[in-house]
Amino acid sequence: MSDSGVTKSAVKRLSWLGAVIAILAGLIGLGSATGAGASFTPKLALDLQGGTSIILAPLLADGEKVTDEQLAQAVSIIRQRVDASGVSEASVKTSGDSNITVEIPGTPDENTLKLIRSSARLEFRPVLVTSQGVSTSVGATDGSSASPSPSASAEAAPSASPTDASDVAWITPELQATYDALDCSSAFREAGQVDDPAQPLITCDTTGYQKFILGPVEIDGSTVSDSTAGTVTTSTGATTNTWAVNLEFDAEGTKQFAAVTERLFPLTEPRNQFAITLDGYVITAPSTNAVISNGSAQITGSFNSETAKSLSDQLKYGALPISFEVQSQENISATLGSEQLASGLLAGAIGLLLVVIYSIFQYRGLAVVTVGSLAVAALVVYLLIALLSWRQGYRLSLAGVAGLIVAIGITADSFIVYFERVRDEIRDGRSIAAAVDAGWKRAQRTILVSGSVSLLAAVVLYLLTVGNVRGFAYTLGLTTLVDLGIAILFTHPILQLLVKTKFFSSGSPWSGFDAKALGASGYVGRGQFRTAAVVPATKAAKASKEANKRQTIAERKAAELGAIKSGETK
Repeated sequence: MSDSGVTKSAVKRLSWLGAVIAILAGLIGLGSATGAGASFTPKLALDLQGGTSIILAPLLADGEKVTDEQLAQAVSIIRQRVDASGVSEASVKTSGDSNITVEIPGTPDENTLKLIRSSARLEFRPVLVTSQGVSTSVGATDGSSASPSPSASAEAAPSASPTDASDVAWITPELQATYDALDCSSAFREAGQVDDPAQPLITCDTTGYQKFILGPVEIDGSTVSDSTAGTVTTSTGATTNTWAVNLEFDAEGTKQFAAVTERLFPLTEPRNQFAITLDGYVITAPSTNAVISNGSAQITGSFNSETAKSLSDQLKYGALPISFEVQSQENISATLGSEQLASGLLAGAIGLLLVVIYSIFQYRGLAVVTVGSLAVAALVVYLLIALLSWRQGYRLSLAGVAGLIVAIGITADSFIVYFERVRDEIRDGRSIAAAVDAGWKRAQRTILVSGSVSLLAAVVLYLLTVGNVRGFAYTLGLTTLVDLGIAILFTHPILQLLVKTKFFSSGSPWSGFDAKALGASGYVGRGQFRTAAVVPATKAAKASKEANKRQTIAERKAAELGAIKSGETK
């Protein structure tokens, strides 16, 4: 490549890096100016900022005791709920024999707190009776789209025992009277109320518009393996604009759901409806339009993207093995505080200073490239953390700060590999400009492999851990990617431009490219060649002794045999 081509290529890559930095800063600035919640100051995690601590206590009947498996499952589901709300670096753990402690950094919004407090079990019950949830004297506000189904109270005069969960024989005169008196506009359930899964339930939907008599629980919410929101796809594969919620059951849930839909499908309204309850309230009650035997169901209705996502999250994270109530909620201070953060930053500054001093001592003028690369990498990482804090709820913890400090060493390792390859090329007799490009071709593979190994370790650590260790892995992976980008978009092109200056191209003793000091050989102009310095006899003897020491048994026998043959020849 010609000199002008090399210069254009270097300037082009530096321009790309400048564009990335400008876009990151522009997005954060725009988000801050428009009040979208962006800030150039990253959010801090629980250990650096403090937050809110919530203690959940299990609701158990007399004589019951929570098991370790139930607690572990509840911790896992609550952690999924917190993660789904966009809060990172939260702590969810068991406390004592039966409680669960949830610690959230900063001040959580009401939706997040509601999601945590929503500790009741997700249950599937058949609908027996449904009607308008408020007193008819009040008047319906929107009867066009949600006209209640006729009450089945006329069927409620059972005398025989119920044969299945959809049997109206469950409706006793006392139950019917309670149902008739229910007004959903008034409070009718106690906080943390535990319902008997083997008995019918009188309740309302979450809007209070409809009230229900539901049969016993037929499917537990823990059998829901996945739930997603998406648009409906036709049989020909075309995507429509109709939103729906897709539901997946595990093996046990598939078997139960198939049996229930087979029973509900031939029934008429409202007994062909399946009510899904959370915290004792009906969150949806779709009709059964087919017998579903493969465990994959789809709920359609008047959804938009937000309501479909909300229902999907409720179905996915709503099932807890036991119910919990909020025992206490209080603000907590930072456990480590600004003093520990200052210590971490001081450690980082010392590490950075040592890298700079080593670079100056070892590579002289090339230390400019080292300092510049570290500064640009720090700027990009800072902007990425600020952007992730805004868009993904990322919070910087002390473990994350440790990941940033470790990244200094990873970045310095890239410099050393690159600079040493360039010096090797100079020792082989190449010109400095040619050595920079040839050295990069040899170094980039090593840098990419080294970065890939660090990135792989960070990904594995992130997937297999939780809490602060996960924050460390996240930061390490992020900084590794930035390091690779800086090496390609800044370190190499800036060195290509620097070697065109007189200071570096002349091989000044302070440039780091002094061919004489490097012991280079090759053509030096005016018909003269430089030869590599002769290795001193003492150094050669020492190297030979070390080589003899490291010989394998086979190599030693071969050498002895060679010496014997040599003696016989003489």
